[in-house]
Amino acid sequence: MDAVDTTAAGDAFSAALGVALARQIDFREALDFAAVAAGLACTKRGARPSLPSFADVSERLRWTA
Repeated sequence: MDAVDTTAAGDAFSAALGVALARQIDFREALDFAAVAAGLACTKRGARPSLPSFADVSERLRWTA
């Protein structure tokens, strides 16, 4: 997977970490979740269009939502 645009990577990381912690996901897994979300955000151009959904990140981690 190649990085195309890193504009929203930090926002994706922060938001995903908050979502994971709000769902009471273990902190270490929440960090993994946030890192994957940030990585996925780098694969599309633009800020808002690049933000992945919970399902997108869960699928990449092979979690069940």
